[in-house]
Amino acid sequence: MKQLTKAEEDIMQILWKLKKANVKAIIEQFPEPKPAYNTVSTIVRILENKEFVDYEKKGKGHLYFPLVAKQDYSNQSINKLVDNYFQGSFKSMVSFFMKKNDMNIEDLESILKEVNKKDR
Repeated sequence: MKQLTKAEEDIMQILWKLKKANVKAIIEQFPEPKPAYNTVSTIVRILENKEFVDYEKKGKGHLYFPLVAKQDYSNQSINKLVDNYFQGSFKSMVSFFMKKNDMNIEDLESILKEVNKKDR
């Protein structure tokens, strides 16, 4: 799976949220100052070429929808982060974030409880 630019990820986040949207509806989700119509349209076409989105005809326009699930992209991104910056070690990544974010043992235990719930 290809990596996305920040602008592409921003649009994907909106499409994951909306499920289907035309360019105008995507633009409406952005904070001010909103990007130009042509900019968003171009990025959506790039996402289409990267096979992250597809469209269906709606009148004279298109409704775009994600082809890649948010969870799948998130998993791939996290794995790439761990591989590139923590030598493939999730333990090293957690340790890094604990030190950088002043996490305490209670925070870590809370995270472990959440992880254990999802494993069941």
